[in-house]
Amino acid sequence: MSRVVWHVTMSLDGFIAGPDDAMDWAFEQAGDGAMAEQVRETTGAILAGRRWYDVATRKYGGRGGIYGGAWIGPVFVLTHRPPERPEDPEISFLTSGIAAAVSTARAAADGRNLEIFGADTARQCLDAGLTDEIVVHLAPVLLGDGVRLYGGRGFRQVKLERIAAAVPGHLTDLRFRVLG
Repeated sequence: MSRVVWHVTMSLDGFIAGPDDAMDWAFEQAGDGAMAEQVRETTGAILAGRRWYDVATRKYGGRGGIYGGAWIGPVFVLTHRPPERPEDPEISFLTSGIAAAVSTARAAADGRNLEIFGADTARQCLDAGLTDEIVVHLAPVLLGDGVRLYGGRGFRQVKLERIAAAVPGHLTDLRFRVLG
């Protein structure tokens, strides 16, 4: 059965993007870990937020930069403000709520997993009880500031169960089942 998977690289101090949405540090750490490869191979569609779209388009090659260009499939962006002239006509913009967006993207995943990109979209999925797993690649770097993985005022505690761990190189790969 397909799952909703939040897949992310995180610094040791808990950031998934550095100041000014910098991700170069994560790309420098990338390796050939089996867990990352398995996530990529089982992903049928991606649901991301508007901030991901803006940053990915401006800095990292947009949809073509996903997994260094090694993944091709439908990408959906959940937003209150779809662009008038999208940079990439292959990206679909959804203005519905999170449950409808996940349903639409899961249908497009055609029985494969739906991968979540972006902290706010991931938080919305967690809050709605729609996330099945979180895969985190822990990078040996301290960023000091940036976009937090999760947390802050008003965020709830989420219980997780570690179901896999590996150290394929510089990264520590962790896979968690979301318990609630």
